[in-house]
Order: sequence, then C-alpha cells, then structure tokens
Amino acid sequence: MTEVITAVDGYIAMWNETDPERRRFIIEQTWTEDGSYVDPHAEVAGVDGLDALVAAVQEQFPGHRFVLATGPDAHHDRVRFTWQLVGEGGDAIATGMDVAVVADDGRLRAVTGFLEAA
Repeated sequence: MTEVITAVDGYIAMWNETDPERRRFIIEQTWTEDGSYVDPHAEVAGVDGLDALVAAVQEQFPGHRFVLATGPDAHHDRVRFTWQLVGEGGDAIATGMDVAVVADDGRLRAVTGFLEAA
C-alpha cells in the first residue's frame, strides 16, 4: 500500500506543481514512460502529453490546487481515489474520482478520470 500512496501523492503533486522542471521530474518519478491519462475532456500519453495537460489546466484555473478527498483504495494493480479542485478560499469548484493502473515498479501506468457534476 505504501507504493500506492506514494504514486497518488505524486499524482496530486503533479497537478499542483507550477515550476515546469520540478513538475516534469514529478511526472517522470510518478508515471511510466508510456503512462496515459483520459477523462471526459482530455486524452494524453507520455511525459510530454501529461506535462502539457497539467500546464493547460493550471492556465485555465490559476491559483487553484488539487487535494486528495478520499482514498486511495487499492487492490491488485488498481487504485481509486477522489480529489477536489479548490480555489484560494478553500472552496471546491470541481470533484472527481480517478481509477489508476499501477505498474509493477509502483508508478502509474494509466489513469481514467471521472468528473462529478458541478
């Protein structure tokens, strides 16, 4: 379970890191080289795709941050957790649940995101 917690912590940190070099390092440590992410608004793969997606989300929601709301809950090579996107005042403007596949080395191989109705 420690590897799963580390992967989820890295995942949340990736979304919050605004320094491009540190963010890329987090992605490389947290994801496999062929890691993929998909949600209703995006579908990307690899370090470059993940990095570009996070940068775009940060541009769209400046001053916001992602927080882990529940989980992680894991079995086999799967993990699920719920997150919230919160503004500077601490109010959540978005909530989602992600389901991930964890590689043998403990890094994320794939994440599928589901967004709750606003």
